[in-house]
Amino acid sequence: MTSLQGLIGGILIGLSATWLMATLGRIAGISGILGTLITQRPRGDSAWRLAFLLGLISGPIVLILAGGGAGNVAGAPGEVVGAPAGGVPLMLAAGLLVGFGTGIGSGCTSGHGVCGLARLSTRSLVATLTFLVAAIVTVFVVRHGIGGGA
Repeated sequence: MTSLQGLIGGILIGLSATWLMATLGRIAGISGILGTLITQRPRGDSAWRLAFLLGLISGPIVLILAGGGAGNVAGAPGEVVGAPAGGVPLMLAAGLLVGFGTGIGSGCTSGHGVCGLARLSTRSLVATLTFLVAAIVTVFVVRHGIGGGA
């Protein structure tokens, strides 16, 4: 069932990115959508940005309420989302680093990986490869270097 949910989610992400580009000429990069909403408000295009972000948050909630579950994210059957593996402070630090990285990289994985690659952007290809290599190295170091993973 989780594979089917992932497939459906991927299709919906692709459709929403295509719809946004076709109707508004905008790239569905979450860091840009959120960043512009926060730093340049109020603007004439705030409504679609807010609707897009609310859709991101409400989609999983609707899935859970419909009995679709939350996927394999919890350690125990009664949990919806498990506790952060490294604790809340590490999770917050990681989130801040990701936010800083999206600023340096001029976008996030959704903007570069989904939308940029679809537009055949060289910059997005380099950014996406950088994301992947950094993730692979991080997982390797955590699991095999410092022994923090399963």
